[in-house]
Amino acid sequence: MYEQLLAHLVGDYVLQSHNMAINKTKSNWWAVYHGIMYSLPFIFIASPNALFVIAFTHVVIDRLRLAVYVTKAKNYLFGGFNPQSLEEIYPQGTPEYISFWLLILADQTMHLLINYFSILYLK
Repeated sequence: MYEQLLAHLVGDYVLQSHNMAINKTKSNWWAVYHGIMYSLPFIFIASPNALFVIAFTHVVIDRLRLAVYVTKAKNYLFGGFNPQSLEEIYPQGTPEYISFWLLILADQTMHLLINYFSILYLK
């Protein structure tokens, strides 16, 4: 389990360049490039099937910014927050740093769950 977390941290932070971070939500090429680089540390701990799922889902989650939609759905369903615009993720007045980190945590949780279950079940 520690190996998965370390592979995730190396792939998502150490191997991600500034250009990848800035452009992965705007360009398929940058999203795929980041997904490939992200997956490299998993070569040592994942089967080929798990590696494919980890890479593919990482590209999709980052490119489409799925954490934004998961967070909006969570806030609507469980928090009673009905956003008035596409840009609203949290209610007005929420400090920007809190919104930022909660979105990061949602994104990272999605990645970590997929990685865990892929490695566990796709042997």
